[in-house]
Amino acid sequence: MFALIISNTNMETLTQRHIEYDRSNFSDEELLTIYRTLLKPRLIEEKMLILLRQGKISKWFSGWGQEAISVGSTLAMEDEEYILPMHRNLGVFTTRGIPLNRLFAQFQGKMSGFTKGRDRSFHFGAKDYNIVGMISHLGPQLGIADGIALANRLKKEEKATLVFTGDGGASEGDFHESLNVAAVWDLPVIFAVENNSWGLSTPSNQQFRCNQFIDKGIGYGMDAFQIDGNNILEVISSIRQIAASIRKKPRPFLLECMTFRMRGHEEASGTKYYPDGIQDEWNKKDPVVNYELFLKEEGLLTGEMVETFTDEIKKEIQDGLDIAYAEPKITPNTDEEIADLFAPYTQTITNPSSDNKSEKRLIDAISDGLRQSMEKHPNLVLMGQDIAEYGGVFKITEGFVEQFGNDRVRNTPLCESAILGTGLGLSISGMKAMVEMQFADFVTCGFNQIINNLAKIHWRWGQNADVVVRMPTGAGVAAGPFHSQSNEAWFFHTPGLKIVYPAFPGDAKGLLAAALEDPNPVLFFEHKFLYRSLKEEVNDDYYTTEIGKARAVEEGNDISIITYGMGVHWALDVLEKHPNISADLIDLRTLAPLDLEMIVASVNKTGRAIVLHEDCEVGGIGAELVTLINEHCFEQLDAPVKRVASLNTPVPFDAGLEQNFLPPARFEEALLNLINY
Repeated sequence: MFALIISNTNMETLTQRHIEYDRSNFSDEELLTIYRTLLKPRLIEEKMLILLRQGKISKWFSGWGQEAISVGSTLAMEDEEYILPMHRNLGVFTTRGIPLNRLFAQFQGKMSGFTKGRDRSFHFGAKDYNIVGMISHLGPQLGIADGIALANRLKKEEKATLVFTGDGGASEGDFHESLNVAAVWDLPVIFAVENNSWGLSTPSNQQFRCNQFIDKGIGYGMDAFQIDGNNILEVISSIRQIAASIRKKPRPFLLECMTFRMRGHEEASGTKYYPDGIQDEWNKKDPVVNYELFLKEEGLLTGEMVETFTDEIKKEIQDGLDIAYAEPKITPNTDEEIADLFAPYTQTITNPSSDNKSEKRLIDAISDGLRQSMEKHPNLVLMGQDIAEYGGVFKITEGFVEQFGNDRVRNTPLCESAILGTGLGLSISGMKAMVEMQFADFVTCGFNQIINNLAKIHWRWGQNADVVVRMPTGAGVAAGPFHSQSNEAWFFHTPGLKIVYPAFPGDAKGLLAAALEDPNPVLFFEHKFLYRSLKEEVNDDYYTTEIGKARAVEEGNDISIITYGMGVHWALDVLEKHPNISADLIDLRTLAPLDLEMIVASVNKTGRAIVLHEDCEVGGIGAELVTLINEHCFEQLDAPVKRVASLNTPVPFDAGLEQNFLPPARFEEALLNLINY
């Protein structure tokens, strides 16, 4: 049997064992169970390579030669503990007992797969099996593992979490950020690096200069161990010991698993870049063949038993394939595709329990809504730079540590990506997270987590992302190009995100509370200029405001002004200067979802529309609003639809240059021209 398999990789069959095994603490029965479990992914691999050549699957990332790591790790962890695998970890999925028909349906893009045909291979998670799959960017799952481990700590559950990365993926910034956070917070995570010496075709000496990955443990202040990743008993024993230790005394471990990738990064890339003879040498340490030889030497396994096990597994594989093949191709359903962007949720509006009000600035209202949400949701965790004892750079969380403690109000290292990933990990564990960007500009360092994880994860495999990202935004405070950007349009383009941008203290409090109730990802923009420059009477009690509902700040018949954030106040200033203009002033409040109904009704009434926003003009939200107005209101228009925005430059520092950059003066001129059109 193995002669056939090995010949498929141009390797000769092994007859002599090259791995030494220590069977201490393993019974005969367990040793045989391990063999069957190890054999299954190898036989699936064999079948997948055949199907790939036949054109029945489109792509395959082979874990041939690395099976002992996946299988051994999974056998060592408790079933209720999360594992976060990567491309070459088929053995995680098979060892956790995922039905093969569903696994094969996933590979073929069938509806019974885990992503309904929306994603491929191992890019999925399965909550029933405590697995969180990867995305193609390799590094972000490390931060998610931090969040799952943090949830375990906060719930006082004695659980470990195991997350995989490769020696190539470990070059990403997420690796450093996530290990650093885990070390600082003493999170019970095992970071397993599958060191197969290659990142696609790039050898390790072009990836890093340290001698070995365990050297990095010193820098992070965590224990690090190196093991033979092809020795399945060593993998199981090592991870069992580490996991048992961190369940009792939470802290992270770095585990370097030495192995080799016998086939290409994926089949199309091949292995021509490998030095001559290297595959022959590593073939001697084949984890399946060596373990089989060991069991035969121990008198536990016979050739007949190998044949029986092989036939049984091959039948299971074929039965699973038959079920998957019989399933019809997916019939696209546009409504379902859109509906699955978000976890099902119907907002229930909470009204204040009394008429008690007090004057609040925008910053006070946000702080009040956040504090009352912390009281309402004991599973809500706040994370951000300097938000604990210091209270944040804008003092929104001042006093929170005294009320809620450092477990729930957490200072973070400067690592936006890892912390956003941690927020997602908390959500996977049934908790809520609020992540504060110190300035909205800094979200660029966590862009991938928002765009490719938070926004897509429910649509991909049904996992909600109960994360609110607070974004202090906007210009007008002479802070220059890296503390003043309006970047809401970056996210407006991305399906799967909700975007809230209040202009008044009362709306800010109610919308923030609503965002924190919502089990879906919400980006909450707060204009820095308005923090302390704007006051109004705001209810003291907890309440929520409807997400997705605009507000008519002024009502009139001459023209519709559609805007949000600071734009609302610029428009109010201009209208005060021109009392003869009767305008509908629409404060969008929520950018995604948009209140298209109110926009259309207003423009159909007035026949004129002007869109105003602080963001740069090109590619801004105004372009989409103008298009929607033209599509829905064209026959009622008496003039062209106009948009006014900031200049198409970065935000300048000098106050005079900044005022020239911003649109208020240009808006007044455009409004008067449109009225007189």
